[in-house]
Amino acid sequence: MPSLRIVDSITELGATDEGCIAISGSHGGLSSARYALAARPLLSVFNDAGVGKDRAGLAALDFLQASSLAACTVSHDSACIGEAASTLRDGVISHMNSLALALGVRVDERCQRVIEQLQKTH
Repeated sequence: MPSLRIVDSITELGATDEGCIAISGSHGGLSSARYALAARPLLSVFNDAGVGKDRAGLAALDFLQASSLAACTVSHDSACIGEAASTLRDGVISHMNSLALALGVRVDERCQRVIEQLQKTH
């Protein structure tokens, strides 16, 4: 079963977190994606931060997909930005890349339920 890392900022991940499920309070922008890329979790969960101009709050999804990493966001209306515990407890999935979809992540599902299912199957 993959370890679960609950971090308010994705910057808290390191090389020893490879293969974990990373629940963060971070926005899903490119700067956050670079930290996830360095750590290489099985799945990274971000906050969509309201999506933003030119979908900047979702940029991590395509960036990580291009590096063969699954990623998704929870809606900013469902979880507090910067609070990973809220992401896990209250978050509702809003967007994902195709690798996250392949892991069973689905839009409108509660983050906690998605993570519980993922831990059972991996």
